[in-house]
Order: sequence, then structure tokens, then C-alpha cells
Amino acid sequence: MEDVCPDAWFLNYTNPMAMLTGFMLRYTGVKTVGLCHSVQVCSRGLLHDLGIQWKDPLFERIGGINHMAWLVELRDADGTDLYPEVRRRAIEVLENPESKSWDLVRYEYIRRFGYYCTESSEHNAEYNNFFIKSRYPELIERYRIPLDEYPRRCENQIAGWKAAREQYVSGNVTHNRTHEYASYIMDAIMTDKPYKIGGNVLNTGLIDNLPREACVEVPCLVNRAGVQGCYFGSLPPQLAAMNMTNINVQLLTIEAAVTKKREHIYHAAMLDPHTSSELSIDDIVSLCDDLIEAHGSWLPEYH
Repeated sequence: MEDVCPDAWFLNYTNPMAMLTGFMLRYTGVKTVGLCHSVQVCSRGLLHDLGIQWKDPLFERIGGINHMAWLVELRDADGTDLYPEVRRRAIEVLENPESKSWDLVRYEYIRRFGYYCTESSEHNAEYNNFFIKSRYPELIERYRIPLDEYPRRCENQIAGWKAAREQYVSGNVTHNRTHEYASYIMDAIMTDKPYKIGGNVLNTGLIDNLPREACVEVPCLVNRAGVQGCYFGSLPPQLAAMNMTNINVQLLTIEAAVTKKREHIYHAAMLDPHTSSELSIDDIVSLCDDLIEAHGSWLPEYH
């Protein structure tokens, strides 16, 4: 892209989002923004699941990092703060053994940290050291964490691709615009009609209490000038601290990619909250070595 289309924008939907987008923004000349699927539907999904009525348009403030951005403010059209009722009902669900909700991890976030997180409960359980623990297997059932969720999704996607192929081959294809940001970004850049998204960009002081070199998920303005991150301010300290448990891993992984130093791979793995809660340092280093060796045919030489 630097050689062939230096003025083009790269819209990245690929994980690991913060690592890839952060690396590209710091170490390449490619203009890029990281995009996720959950920011757009976070507030309405939460209110719908808790059975709370609201008046459109909703006002929301969401900031943090990809897969762990925080809904720090939620008001309906007349300015009513919806969070007190959200907190009350979330705790009510957690304390109800008959509840069928699949969002218990994020409701526990509300109870313990005060705020809701953008990413799904099954995904969030992977990014901390609280819920998937070998010494506490009962937590899996208690929080209804589907450990096979992503293999199931992959199987469904593969089946969907096969079905889509048959549609394309037969010519029986229709389409509708979805809530995904990509087409709206293209539209805003080409027409200069402003549009707001939740995008992943380099921090550069947008969130005061996270590192400037971190890749953060914040409100962004899109127009002919491209995607521009908006100043967010400070996160509540407990939320910034939760983000840092993952930012540490992201920045060290990028450092490993840039320096080719094997020890930074160890550092990133050792500081991953879920990994370090289950494995010893020796286990982590050994498993990293095994992975480097297994992928040696394409992995750059690390020293």
C-alpha cells in the first residue's frame, strides 16, 4: 500500500486488532483504522437484554481499547441517566439463579467495576484472570461461558461461505446495508459528509490515563480528511487499570515484532492476565519456545 496506493485507507477488521493497528500506525505509512462489530450495538443490546425502555436518540460515551472499551455514560433523548437502572437490573440478574442471560461476565463487570464493556461476555472472559480458572471450574457454568463458542462460529461461517458461493454462482444475490462502519466511512470520505464511528486509532493523548503509543477505541470523526480520533478525557481509574492489563501485552508484542527479540515474546506472554494466572513463568517460556519452533518456517528469526 505504501508503494502502490499511499493515499488509500486500510479498513482493518482483523484480530488481534490493537496489535495490528497499533503496529501499522506507529511503524508504517499506511493510513488505517481498526474496526470492530460490537461498539455500534453495545448500548441497545444492553438495554434490550435488561428490558429497559428508552427514548431515541441515545447519548453514549464509549472509550477504552478494542474488546475492552467501556460504556461510561448512557442517557436517553430527554437526558435521563440510564445507568442507575442498568446497574440495579444487572445485579438483579446476577443474583437470580433462574436467569437465562448469557451476558453474566459483563454484568459482573458492572457490579465490580461499575461499568459495562463493549465486547461479548464469552470474549471478555478470555481477557482477564477472573472467570476461566482451572482451580474453579464451577465458574464456567456459573457465568455460562461457552468455551466452544469460536469453533462453533467458525463452523457456521464456513457453512455460510459455501451457501453464499451457491447464491453468487446462481446469480440469486441481494444485499442490504448493515450497521458495519466500512460503507459509511467510504461515503463520508468521498462526500465530505461527517460521520461518527467508534474506531481504533493511536492514542496520542485522546485518553489521558492510557499510554500515548497505545491503540485505543474512541469516538472518531470521519470526513474527507479521513478518520480522526476525538478527545475522550480520562477513564475511571479502575477501567484504565483493566485496560492496562491488555495494553501491556499489546505493546510488548509490537516490541517483539519490531526488535525481533525473543525475550519480548516471553514478556508479552508472562504479562497476559489469563496466561499468568494459570501457568508458571517456566511453563510460559517453554510454551513460547515451542510455538516459535513450530512456526519457524515463516516466523522471522528471533534472537
